[in-house]
Amino acid sequence: MPFTRTPTERELRGDVVLAAVLFVGAVLSAALSSIAEVYGDEAQELWTALVYAVVVSAPLAVRRRLPGVVAVVVALAYFTAVTLRIPEIYVGNIAMFVALYTVGAWMNDRRKALIVRVSIIVGMFVWLIITMYRDAITEADKADIAAGLFSPYVALMLIQLLLNALYFGGAYYFGERSWLAASQRAVLEERTAELEREREVTAAQAVALDRVRIARELHDVVAHHVSVMGVQAGAARLVLDSDPAQSAQILSGIEASARDAISELRQLLETLRTPGGETTDAASTVTLDDIRELAEASDEAGLPTDYTVVGEPVPVPSLVAVNLYRIAQESLTNARRHAGAGATADVRVRYDDDGVEVEIVNTGRTVSQLRPGLGQLGMRERAAASGGTLEVTPRSGGGLRVRARVPLSATAPSRASAGVAS
Repeated sequence: MPFTRTPTERELRGDVVLAAVLFVGAVLSAALSSIAEVYGDEAQELWTALVYAVVVSAPLAVRRRLPGVVAVVVALAYFTAVTLRIPEIYVGNIAMFVALYTVGAWMNDRRKALIVRVSIIVGMFVWLIITMYRDAITEADKADIAAGLFSPYVALMLIQLLLNALYFGGAYYFGERSWLAASQRAVLEERTAELEREREVTAAQAVALDRVRIARELHDVVAHHVSVMGVQAGAARLVLDSDPAQSAQILSGIEASARDAISELRQLLETLRTPGGETTDAASTVTLDDIRELAEASDEAGLPTDYTVVGEPVPVPSLVAVNLYRIAQESLTNARRHAGAGATADVRVRYDDDGVEVEIVNTGRTVSQLRPGLGQLGMRERAAASGGTLEVTPRSGGGLRVRARVPLSATAPSRASAGVAS
């Protein structure tokens, strides 16, 4: 699908403002040009400059909607004004430049954009050369000499040709560059959207695989042991009166199966608690004190990081400690990836009567708008899983502030559960 450029409402309002500003400028320029007698006795009446100011500035209010039409109207108005010696020469030049630039930057039909710009530029140069030649002959007749190639007047005309070449060439070049930049930006946005869609598909596939793995683990741990315990319980009931010794032996087997089930369920839960599914004991023994090592590692990796503990440390459940640890880890990782050169970070762990809080503040690039991603979503899920909240806010001076807070009262059940499972 070919690239098309559509102006926003803000850009359209900006065009109206531009047209109004140029109109006021044209009126002032016409008044000053008339007083300065720019064209001498050949200048037209001042009212013609006011009409010209309207004709050359008003079309710019719709320059992004009708770039080709606006360029032609402004070019004809400019050509007429210079030919008839209308006393206004400055704002007309600006309007012409803006009109030509807009054709290159906003006209979606690139073939027509090329034709319009080339036609106007060629027409202007043909008219300029004819006018210059006529004036050169006139100046030569006044001086009663032939118009030589290197006469002062011809040299002045050559300078004017060079200035016009730079003027029209600049309008053409900058308009073309604006269009190319917009098209490249659109391609980049499309690729970003495709990558986002692919990442969502990958995440959905990962979730599906995790569900299959969890279902398999639950089947192996729960279904097997529960079914064995059911069979053993039925057998014990049948021989309970006739053979107490055998029933006692069967009950011992049920007890052993229950212990095995609890042990395997604990291992499964520890696996699910650990990002990536690692079945290591280290993940469940992480404490808030280990965040200091994160700060030191971040400092060694090139992001100067300060670590501060505020308040009197208190024990927290292992699940809360792991989640806050991972939030700090993700925040420092994002800071190293996105904050830019010269950024610093500050990690604070606060304890108070109501709860525990981990805050990570980094300097660096200004974040104008937060873009939701998997990392931020994961941090929010970890905070919510611990019964807490997460705040992610851009800083006015640049950088980001991440603050995770978990009330201690909300973690009381988790602490009790952790004690049973340990």
